[in-house]
Amino acid sequence: MVAEVRARLHRLGLLADGDGDCFDEAVDVAVRHFQQERGLPVDGVVGPQTYRRLEEARWRLGDRVLQFLPGHAMVGDDVVTLQERLTGLGFSPGRIDGIFGRSTDHAVREFQLNVGLPTDGTAGPETFRALSRLTRTVSGGASTLLREQQAFEVLRTGVTHKVVVLDAGPDQVRRGHTGSGLSEQDIAADIAARVEGRLAALGTTVLVTGPARPGHTAFDEAARASIANEVGADVVVSLHCDAHPNPAAHGVAAFFFGSGTGANASVAGRTLAELLLDEITVRTDAGSCGAHPKAWEMLRLTRMPAVHVDLGYLTNPADAARLGQPDGRDAIAKAITAALIRFFAPPAQD
Repeated sequence: MVAEVRARLHRLGLLADGDGDCFDEAVDVAVRHFQQERGLPVDGVVGPQTYRRLEEARWRLGDRVLQFLPGHAMVGDDVVTLQERLTGLGFSPGRIDGIFGRSTDHAVREFQLNVGLPTDGTAGPETFRALSRLTRTVSGGASTLLREQQAFEVLRTGVTHKVVVLDAGPDQVRRGHTGSGLSEQDIAADIAARVEGRLAALGTTVLVTGPARPGHTAFDEAARASIANEVGADVVVSLHCDAHPNPAAHGVAAFFFGSGTGANASVAGRTLAELLLDEITVRTDAGSCGAHPKAWEMLRLTRMPAVHVDLGYLTNPADAARLGQPDGRDAIAKAITAALIRFFAPPAQD
């Protein structure tokens, strides 16, 4: 396992020596660098998510034939390159996320039709050669951002009749100094229920997912993202609390889809993240820790704008007190509702 990790980090240029089976300081630094680049939690631990991303990173365009496989999507850096080249040539594969889904399949078929190749959706040697020839003569631009902006504008018709998924699904149970005995799951479920009631009164269809919902089965991030995709949600807001060994750590943070460098970031996701921070910090005494691009599975696998919100640190006395009180949670619920109303509002009404 360690030898394989070292070899992959070496191939990526992040580790000088790819031989050996020792997880030393150099490997730890390389893993953290990789996690930072990919928008993953930077902890130096090669867990399931980091290992999957290392597996994806080993593929280069041309290493394998790419095609759409329903229920078992091909994922990797070669898919990212394919999506980027198609986008630069004016064929939209949707979000550049490294997942060969229906949108990428459609873009490949459109490209093949335009260059006179069989329109089978299979990206093999002939398709790669055609892409290579045209990529040298056509430079891309901000077409991905323009398409995302256009898709966002289509959403801005008001909050009525929209479908919102509130993901009250922490992936670990955190307890802090709330004084109420509430856990992260309890807090997320309570705030989700308060937001659900307010949005339902406005004509919004709301689905609450996650293990914090009484009577619901605990699902991991990928399963919860799949639920949002299946119901055709317009937006996902994932509610969490944070914790840190240093009790001085405090504030609210929001995360949207994008790499650690901010490349290929979701336009609508960034907008919603900033609106959520704006409303929460204005309506409470919480400090802002900013909005940041990440490639966590809930953000990457959803087909719609998605935002992960850390509502405060349960290990910080002030944050914990706010989250532990019904009035504090109600103020946060009002803020989330207001942010969603602003997100969906026509530009002239924001």
